[in-house]
Amino acid sequence: MTSLLKERGETLDDLRTQIERDVRYANITIIEGHDASQYGIGIVSARIAEMVLRDEHAVIPIGSYQREFGVTLTLPSVVGSEGIVAVMQPVLSENERRALERSVESLRRALERARS
Repeated sequence: MTSLLKERGETLDDLRTQIERDVRYANITIIEGHDASQYGIGIVSARIAEMVLRDEHAVIPIGSYQREFGVTLTLPSVVGSEGIVAVMQPVLSENERRALERSVESLRRALERARS
C-alpha cells in the first residue's frame, strides 16, 4: 500500500484523513440524496448479503467481537460465505492506539453498566 501511495503522491496520513472524512459524512450524503438514512442501512445490508452469498472475500469495515479487547469493534475485515473470514489489524500511530484503548474502555464500562 505504501508504494501505491507514493506513486499517487499521497501519504498514509492523507489517506487516513480522507477515509475518516468519508466515513463521518457518509450518512449526510445519503440523507441529502434521499431525505432519509434508512436507505443507506438497506443498501449496506444488501451489499453485505451479496458478499456472503457470493463468497466475495471483500474487505470492508464491519463490526465483530474482538477477543483481544473483549468488545465489538469495527475493523477492516474480509467477508465471505462464512461471515467474517479474517480481521485486518491496521497499523496505528501511538495517538490512534491510545484513542482506540479509550474507546475500548468506554465500551467495557457501558457493558458493565448494562449487565448490572
